[in-house]
Amino acid sequence: MTAPSHTQAVRHGVEITGATKSFGAVQALKAVDFRVDPGEVVGLVGDNGAGKSTLAKIISGALRPDAGDYRIDGETVHFSHVRDARAFGIEMLYQDLALCDDLDVAENFYAGREPTRLGFLRRRWMQRQVARELAQLGIHLQSTEYPTRVLSGGQRQSLAIARAIAYSERLLLLDEPTAALGVTQAKAVLELIRHVQSRGVSVILISHRMNDILAVSDRVVVLFEGQTVADLDGHRTNVEEIVNFIVTDPRGPERAAHAPLSGSSDDR
Repeated sequence: MTAPSHTQAVRHGVEITGATKSFGAVQALKAVDFRVDPGEVVGLVGDNGAGKSTLAKIISGALRPDAGDYRIDGETVHFSHVRDARAFGIEMLYQDLALCDDLDVAENFYAGREPTRLGFLRRRWMQRQVARELAQLGIHLQSTEYPTRVLSGGQRQSLAIARAIAYSERLLLLDEPTAALGVTQAKAVLELIRHVQSRGVSVILISHRMNDILAVSDRVVVLFEGQTVADLDGHRTNVEEIVNFIVTDPRGPERAAHAPLSGSSDDR
């Protein structure tokens, strides 16, 4: 990994230019340009197969692009693993949340980063730290010692987001964080996103729920079959305009009718 200078005063955010990625014969991304500025929330939308997850995985270090440049604060970086992205304060939360039901709340919070002293796990310290972090985010659980399996869907989602927030000093990527939640629980997640933004951390929100996208996004970027087709002002656009870009082939009806599919039915 090539790291930029951490003494640089001006933060220019995260930027990718010309990102291209293929999986065999399927071209998931075609020279995509994407940026997110410091403290900005960008909604990333598109139909299944548009390339949203592929782009997010490249940003988070889970995938390497076939071509393209990746810059942080204006300097080029090369990620070979999610550990490289995490070193720059970039975290991604997937739909499956990556929580272990048999571990308690605090153990899930520190999974993979367990603090030890003289070879022993610092359980009491973990409990206090997690309780403090959850309280700061307005997340109320009866106990951080409860096994995660007893939590509701909204509580599990809040715990997973809180864990990601704790380590995302620069950028947090969220993949469908409200998809399985009711209205009240979804609102709580959106409040967490606003809290992250208030700390100067950027957020990329992937979602099919357009009202959630519009509630928090400064910009909305639309992908169509691996290409960027719109970059909209989140405060001036609306659901109808976004959906029109999602479902309309930018090549026109005649070219679209004869063009081979570049993506699969799954969102790569």
